[in-house]
Amino acid sequence: MLAKVILDFGSARMRATTVAIDDPGPLERFLPDSGPSTAFIRKGEGFVGLGEAARFETDTLEAADVWWDEISEQIDHDSEMPGEFGTGPIAVGSFTFDPDRSEERSVLTVPQTVIGRRGDVFWMTKLGSDHNSMDLPSRGAAALAPVNPVAVGGAMGEDVWTRIVGEVVSLIRNDEVSKVVLARDLRIRADEPLDLRWILDRLIRDYPMTWTYLVDGMAGATPELLLRRQGGLVTSRVLAGTVWREAEGADPLQLAAELARSQKDISEHEFAVASVADALAPYCQAMNVPDAPSVLKLPNVMHLATDITGVVGPESGALTLAAALHPSAAVCGTPTHLALDIISELESLDRGRYAGPVGWTDMDGDGEWAIALRGGQVRPHHPQEIQLFAGAGVVADSDPEVELAETGAKLVPMLQALGLDPATATPAPR
Repeated sequence: MLAKVILDFGSARMRATTVAIDDPGPLERFLPDSGPSTAFIRKGEGFVGLGEAARFETDTLEAADVWWDEISEQIDHDSEMPGEFGTGPIAVGSFTFDPDRSEERSVLTVPQTVIGRRGDVFWMTKLGSDHNSMDLPSRGAAALAPVNPVAVGGAMGEDVWTRIVGEVVSLIRNDEVSKVVLARDLRIRADEPLDLRWILDRLIRDYPMTWTYLVDGMAGATPELLLRRQGGLVTSRVLAGTVWREAEGADPLQLAAELARSQKDISEHEFAVASVADALAPYCQAMNVPDAPSVLKLPNVMHLATDITGVVGPESGALTLAAALHPSAAVCGTPTHLALDIISELESLDRGRYAGPVGWTDMDGDGEWAIALRGGQVRPHHPQEIQLFAGAGVVADSDPEVELAETGAKLVPMLQALGLDPATATPAPR
């Protein structure tokens, strides 16, 4: 466990100030071209974080939860808008999918400045000793497009990946496991260091219904909310089961109907819903699990979706709940321990923080944690390269070629944001 505290708290307390501001416009425009920054935005709402007041690198959500509790106790917060969801000092994090089998570290960072928007509420929070000015920071320089990006392959070829899917289908049909989510990667390399703000801008523009995130080199646009805790209410959106347009002009109503009737996708979805409901149950005084899923429509794919809600006590904060829910069957499989073992043995891929929780929490334990999907990781020692990830849930009726096509569809948002043609950068969905 490693903690790096950038500001020296010592025995002194830290001061935070939150003020109401006029509409700041697009939040992403405040992201700087250098230095640490974070973002979590959906439909224009959310926040950007500038600078780092403190940083914690760890292996577990539980350790991060303890650390944030300790830091929160040292912050004196003056606010013009007490009680508004998401305002005030926050911790923003990105956690590994499987800390026991990853060389990556999870990270929780406390921004020095937060600029946020939720509905008609706009705010700025500054953390630290310098509060002489509460003026908005200057907007960042224009984001730079990737220079000559090209796909350079992944950890395994498509033929190898489909063969592994076939092996997992055999394990499932032999009743050795019920569901396994397998992922593959694709590396994109450019001639110059990548500007993640460019990717973020295009994801926000093209996929406004998703949670667009930027944390410590991890960027993407995920449709799956692991949980939102707001006061005594917790909500989790479960996605599993996917269909995509095979050609322009495909009838979306027909695709949605096909998805809603697909026994393979319904089975995959039921495993995911059960895993989330079972994990939340010990923390909830009451819980509602819809009997049937709805269909979530995104620009390039559709998913079966179920929104689970529950009532929780003040002792169950957002990080505590995220630790209980991750990894769900939607990104791992079921039973969890068997699926993790199979993924480790067959996938031949360090997922890092892909498919792990990404989001934020405040000093009251409220917050939002999504699952880091439809994204990629840029590492400090390779700033010109981004590793993209996509996965597919494998069940007894899975067809390896169809699962490969599904991962291709899920790579589309990031490939488009990088300026690449998905039809040539990776096989088109079949």
